[in-house]
Amino acid sequence: MEKQATCLRDRLLIRLLFRLGCRISEALNLKVGDVDLSKGLVTIAHLKSRVRLFCPDCKARLGRAHYFCHKCGKKVDEAIRAEMEHRRLRTLPIDADTLKILGDYVQRGGSVFRKGNRLIFGINRHRAWQIVRQCAEKAGLSSLVNPETGKLRGISPHRLRDAFAVHAVKVNDSGDGLRLLQEHLGHVSFNTTARYRKVAGEEHRDWYQKLWEKQPFDT
Repeated sequence: MEKQATCLRDRLLIRLLFRLGCRISEALNLKVGDVDLSKGLVTIAHLKSRVRLFCPDCKARLGRAHYFCHKCGKKVDEAIRAEMEHRRLRTLPIDADTLKILGDYVQRGGSVFRKGNRLIFGINRHRAWQIVRQCAEKAGLSSLVNPETGKLRGISPHRLRDAFAVHAVKVNDSGDGLRLLQEHLGHVSFNTTARYRKVAGEEHRDWYQKLWEKQPFDT
């Protein structure tokens, strides 16, 4: 898909979506100041609106406007503020090759000044989807099959995020690996991250095939 991109901006967009595994809204919100070229880090603003908040003592569900827990009465406004701040931003490492492309892009003046901010891309969501779809079509990539529903779905920005997650699970599906993936993707629930293990896992297939290898009987 990268090779089919017609300009450095489009190539960088596709690369970041896959190499960082970020959401399209997060990629389009990236600012030049969010990139630390010396440390190889990118700060992502977590833009998914739903944030689940709980009392640190009794674990009761809380709303953003709560000052006290409705169940145990504990003062929770500071805990809520700290949790929202923690969820709002996450700092991700980025590989050296992608970092170099990103640095070259910025130095060439690729960033766009909008509303007081220097955005990396400066395009809207619709245009970003077009770029991904067009590059996928040029690369000859067919529609994907949803493993849970069996329905076909086209290549989209979120499929690149899925591809990153599946790749990460194939490389390391240990408990620590899944925990780091959860943090990297910004998932609140571990169950959301664990779904990628089901998609990527080949244990069942290997187990079944071994049942019929070198068996001393015939049917």
